[in-house]
Amino acid sequence: MKYAHLLTFYLVLCCTGASAEELKSEKDILSYSIGIFLGPQVKQQFGDLNYQMFLEGLVDSGKDNSSWKLNEEAVTNALQKAQLKAQKLEAERQARMSKAQLEAGEIYLSENALKDGVVVSPSGLQYKIIESGTGARPLSTDRVKVDYEGRLINGQVFDSSIARGEPVTFPLDGVIPGWTEGVQLMKVGATFEFTIPSVLAYGSSGAGSIPPNAVLVFIVTLLEINPD
Repeated sequence: MKYAHLLTFYLVLCCTGASAEELKSEKDILSYSIGIFLGPQVKQQFGDLNYQMFLEGLVDSGKDNSSWKLNEEAVTNALQKAQLKAQKLEAERQARMSKAQLEAGEIYLSENALKDGVVVSPSGLQYKIIESGTGARPLSTDRVKVDYEGRLINGQVFDSSIARGEPVTFPLDGVIPGWTEGVQLMKVGATFEFTIPSVLAYGSSGAGSIPPNAVLVFIVTLLEINPD
């Protein structure tokens, strides 16, 4: 109900059939704009509503609660029930997405493993040498400086130091297991493609724009070990 008072004026205009010409003041225009902005959010959270009752509830929210059609307990119960339903639907959606990602990832890994030049380690990490490099190899306790691009198996790039023009430095034992293992295989100057199963990446939780159970593909160039 935190949006109620912001939308009340807009809804009164709607209920009385106000036209665009009647939105003359800055307050009228702002009130209408807030309604346009928040309306889709309310629909997204609660789904289809009886909008006549929705409008009446918003108007009544500006009155003493003794004049409401429902008492506060009934209002709270209705909102909690709707929120629980929305949470259940979202959990089901996430489960479907997670399952789909897992299945797609398994297919991708099995097909990628058969490509020329791809090596599969005992952990399931897949890598392909693009440039061999000539320097030393890092240990898991080293800090490394790298350039990289990360993408999902659908080709979507989710992170790229290359695009930013800024290589990154990090402790090799402080990243996902697929990176810790894979970068240790590289010599300074090398460029590898890593295809990382979700269990060696972000697993069933995902991270940010990375969905649950996602297989990740990285192009990584090792620039330095223990840079100053």
